[in-house]
Amino acid sequence: MSQTHSTHAAVADNYQLEISRWNTGRNVLVFAALLGIIGCIAGYITNPARLFQSYTVAFAFTTLIGLGAFFFVMVQFLTGSAWSVTMRRIMENIMITLPVGLILFIPIAIGLNEIYPWMNQQAVAADAVLKAKSSFLTPNWFITRTVIYFFLWSLWAGSIYYQSTKQDTARSIKQMHIASRWSAPGLFLAVAIGTMASYDWLMSLEPKWYSTIFGLVMLSGGSLSFFSVVILVCLAFRRAGILKNSITVEHYHDLGKWLLALTAFYTYVAFAQYFLIWYSNLPEETIWYRHRMVGSWFPVSLAMPFLRFLIPFPILLSLPAKRSLKVIGFMAVYSLIVEYIDLYWIVMPTYYKTGPQPHWLDLATLVTTVSICGLVFWSRFRKHKMVPVGDLRLEQSLHFENA
Repeated sequence: MSQTHSTHAAVADNYQLEISRWNTGRNVLVFAALLGIIGCIAGYITNPARLFQSYTVAFAFTTLIGLGAFFFVMVQFLTGSAWSVTMRRIMENIMITLPVGLILFIPIAIGLNEIYPWMNQQAVAADAVLKAKSSFLTPNWFITRTVIYFFLWSLWAGSIYYQSTKQDTARSIKQMHIASRWSAPGLFLAVAIGTMASYDWLMSLEPKWYSTIFGLVMLSGGSLSFFSVVILVCLAFRRAGILKNSITVEHYHDLGKWLLALTAFYTYVAFAQYFLIWYSNLPEETIWYRHRMVGSWFPVSLAMPFLRFLIPFPILLSLPAKRSLKVIGFMAVYSLIVEYIDLYWIVMPTYYKTGPQPHWLDLATLVTTVSICGLVFWSRFRKHKMVPVGDLRLEQSLHFENA
C-alpha cells in the first residue's frame, strides 16, 4: 500500500499545469471569446435574424460535444475502464462545460421569433398539425424544458466531477463506487433527455416533421465530435511536452478505435432514419429530405454519405492509421468540420430554401461558443490535477497496451 501511495505522489507532482502555461492558454481563449462576442454584437445590430440562425448551429455543436463527454465519462466509471484513466480528467473537463450551456442558451431564448417557425401564431392558426402541437411548442414551456434539461445534466455532471477530483486527495475506492452509482441513472439522463433536447432545439425547426431516431443521430454525432476534441487536446499537450509519457500511442490507438466505431454507428442510425422514411414514403416524413434536395442543397446532401462514412471509414479501418499521430489528428479535425457541416445542413434549409448562404456570423458565433466552453474547460486545470492521480487504476493505464 505504501508503494502505491508513493507512486501516486510522484505522479501527482508531475501533473500540475504550470501557471505560465495556464495563463497563456487562458489569455488566448479570453481574446478569442472577446472577438467572438464583439462579432455577435455587431451581427445583432446589423443582421439579428442571421445572428440567431447561425448561433443555433454553434450552440448545438458545442452542447452536443458536452453531452458526448457526459455520456462517455459515465461509461468509463460504470465499466471500470483502466485504459482511459490518464485521459479521463480531460474528458471530465469537457463534460463540465455542459452546465455553461444554460448561459449559452440565452441568445436562443432571446431570438425564438427569428429561429422557430412555430413562433408565428398566424401560421400555427392556419395549420392543423401545428395547432395540434401548439400546447407543447410554446415559448415559456420551451424555455422551461431547457432549464430542466441543463439543471439535471449539471447536477449529475457536477456530482461525478466532484467525486473524481475528491479522489485525487482521498485516494479511496469509495469515490469510484459513488461515481458509478451516479453514472447508471446518468446514462438514461444523457440519452433520454438528450433526445428530448434534440427534438426541441433542432427537430422543431421544421415542426411538422418528426423522426423517432433523430435524437440518437444527434447524440452519436456529438459523441464522435467529443472524441475528436479529446484527441486534439491530447496532441496539443503532447506537442507542448505535457502528458507525453502518460498518453502513449496505445491510447491514441484506442481513441482511433472510438472514432471508427462512432463513424460506423452514426452512419448506421442516420441511414436507418433515411431508409425507414424512404420506405414508408409518407409526405409528412419525406418533406424534411425534400427540403434538402432543392437548389444547391442537393449536392451537399449527395456529399454527406461520402463525408460522413465513405471517406473516413476506410482510413480509420487501417491499423497503421490509428497508430499514426498525424493521421489520427487529421481525422479528428476532419470529423469536427464534417459535424459542423452536418448541423449546418440540418438547420439552415429552414431559412434558406435554395441553398447554403455562408456568412461571417457563422464563424463569429462558433468562435464565441467554442471559446467560452474552452475557458470553462481550461479553468479546471488551474484547480485540479491534469490526471486523476487518486484513481487506483492509474498505474494500469500508464502501462496500457493494445492486445
